[in-house]
This record gives sequence, C-alpha cells and structure tokens, in this order.
Amino acid sequence: MKTNIWFNGMMGLIVGDALGVPVQFMDRTEIRNRAQGPVTGMESGGVYQMPEGTWSDDSSMALATLESLLEKKEADPLDIMQRFVKWDQEGEYTPFGRAFDQGITCSNAIYQFIKNPDIRTCGAIGEHANENGALMRILPVCLYYYEKQKLVCTSEDEAIEGIHRISGVTHNHLRSKMCCGIYYFCVKSIIEGTRKTTVPPLEVLLQEGMDHGRKYYRQDIRNLTEMAHLERLYHLSEFSGTSEDKINTTGYVIDSFEAAIWCLITTDSYKECMLKAVNLGDDTDTVAAIAGGLAGLYYGYEAIPQEWIAVIKGKEWIEELCRQAEMEF
Repeated sequence: MKTNIWFNGMMGLIVGDALGVPVQFMDRTEIRNRAQGPVTGMESGGVYQMPEGTWSDDSSMALATLESLLEKKEADPLDIMQRFVKWDQEGEYTPFGRAFDQGITCSNAIYQFIKNPDIRTCGAIGEHANENGALMRILPVCLYYYEKQKLVCTSEDEAIEGIHRISGVTHNHLRSKMCCGIYYFCVKSIIEGTRKTTVPPLEVLLQEGMDHGRKYYRQDIRNLTEMAHLERLYHLSEFSGTSEDKINTTGYVIDSFEAAIWCLITTDSYKECMLKAVNLGDDTDTVAAIAGGLAGLYYGYEAIPQEWIAVIKGKEWIEELCRQAEMEF
C-alpha cells in the first residue's frame, strides 16, 4: 500500500496532468459538446496527439526537480535549472524523449540561462511573468521543505525563501513566488490534517493553509499589494459558492490557483476533483496538476483510479523516484 506523501502528491499531480493533456486548449463548451461528451477517464489524442497516460511539462519539471532533490540532498536552484535545460533541449524527464508544451516564460528563462547561466537573472520579473509554470512544478520542493522542517527544525522563513528561489529560476515576480509559498502552507496543512485521528474536511485544511500563508506574508508590508490578487482564496466558504462561469482557467497563475482550489472544495473525491478540473477547459493539464497534488495528499494514492495509474507512461520510474524520496527524506 503506497500511503507515503511522495506517492500521494506526485502521482496525484502526474495523473491530473495526463488526464488534462488530451483536452488542453479546448474551452469548456467545446469539451461538453464533443461527440464523446465531457472527459470521464484517460484519453489519447489532443493537440499533441499523445497516447493515453502521457504527461506534459508540468510533470516533467516536477520530476526533474524531484531527481535533483534526491541527488543533491538539497533544493539547489542551479542544479534544478540545469535539469530544466536538459528537459527542454534533450528531452530528459519526458515520456518519449521529446519535450512538448513548454510555457513561454519557462522557455524564455531556459534560453536566458543557456546564454548566461546565472540563476539570479534568468527568471522573468515583469508583470507578464505571472504564468502558472512555477506553481505547477513546486510540489516536490514543498514536500522536501515540509520533511526538512519536521526533521531538522528548518525555520518557516528558510522554507519560504527556498521555495521562492526555486520558483524564481523561471518566474521571479513576487506574485508567482507568493502563490508557491501559499501552496506550501496548504501542502503542510493537508499532510498534518490527514495524520489526525479524525481528519478534517479538505476545505477546512485548505482554509488553515490559506490563513497561515496570509499571516506569514502580511508580516512584510511590501507584500500587501500582491496579496490583494489572491483575495478570493482567503474565504473559502464563500468562494465555494462561486459559479462555474466565474472560474477562469487561463495560464495566469491566479486563475489556475483559484480554479484548482475551487475544484478541490466543490468535490468529494480525487476522481471527481480531477474530472471537474479538466472539464473546465483551457489550461486543463496544469489546473489538474495543481489540484491533483493537493487532492492526492488528502485522499491518498489508493483513491486515484487504478485504471488511470495503470496507463501512466514511465510509471515504474516515477514510483521508484517516490520510493527513494520516502527513504531519503
């Protein structure tokens, strides 16, 4: 039985990513009106004409990050960025030896790094650098710092600074980094909540994570302007009543984060959450990956439909990385 947090989170992310690939860039009306109707399980095809169970850039970058954590025994932004180059240029960390679906901001950062290998300057800092390409891959770093905090009393500041550094190699704007930091607090809340004798509802744990993140970032007055962009996520009981037509699924990090959280708090299982996420349309793989990591942590590996896991490309390699992480951290 694979109940450790690495299996739960990483497989939750990767399965969500793969579920969304075949309908990526289709809007929700197009998905609904397809001959086969809304997504009900793993499919093949899509823009990239991939076999079922194929994961994209979200999982590739998360897996590159995980392997770096395992080999370096630390969250090393230089090593992680070097692995992103190998992914983009050589097809490492991909199902078929070829990268696809690279985000613009991630690609630009990689090209900047190739020209000048300085992790302090390769990540974009402009307003338009707030795509979801850091949030979609940050889960293994969150899990690493959670385990490190628990075992060696790493401070909260050190964890957030590390998460910001890893986000910043591609997305170096505070808004994107803050989303990754708040995601960390949600990860932490879910892990600790699921270890209680009576497990609280997912919405309660996510609200605790949001509250903790909000309290943390409010300590610095310079964060307040950016915090306003996350306002809808601060009161989840209200946000859960938001109608679907008010949920956006673009590549903008705030839209993706909101959509992922909305799917988590308006469903009652991993399967239901993932199907809701991908049937929202547009950036389906990333919204499902962001939600899937948290859903996997809450519901557990065993709650992921086994027929979905069975077709995941490179499943044995992914599971071996998760086993290594369980032993290492």
